[in-house]
Amino acid sequence: MRINVAPIRFANSELTKRVVETLGRVFRFPVDTAALELDLDAAFSKERNQYYSTKLIADALGKTGDLEGKVLMLVDFDLYVPVFTFLFGEAQLEGKHSIVSVCRLHEEFYTGKTDDEALFQRTMKEALHELGHNFGLVHCKDWNCVMHTSRGVEEIDVKGAYYCDRCAERVPGFVKSAAV
Repeated sequence: MRINVAPIRFANSELTKRVVETLGRVFRFPVDTAALELDLDAAFSKERNQYYSTKLIADALGKTGDLEGKVLMLVDFDLYVPVFTFLFGEAQLEGKHSIVSVCRLHEEFYTGKTDDEALFQRTMKEALHELGHNFGLVHCKDWNCVMHTSRGVEEIDVKGAYYCDRCAERVPGFVKSAAV
């Protein structure tokens, strides 16, 4: 098993590096970056000024056959699915691919102030959440669990940074004692 973090039109190399390093401590298998080119134009909605995450995942399906393990795409643009105004991420349940957008994880999006630590914590929570779906987890009722659903950034800030004991049992290679 391994996790491939694929930054797509993602300029924050320091955040990417920190996510990869942290995931490498949180899981007992290799975590590295992977190059992935997607057809962003095909997923863009002019009406919404957002990218359709399901189309991006579908595009990635045909381009990652040579990558072993999970593929976590990181993007800095806004995502949507038709039934929601926006979303922080999407994943294939028990699948290979997930995507996390940091667009609405930036504190600047809400207050105009930069907070790199808040961005990192939010990104890690969402990365672990989407990877949890890849490993077969559904939303958890425990607010201390990273698998608790988040409809707004405030809920991301409040929920825990790790899988609860019940969810952690189902995630291969998870190291609960690793610090985020």
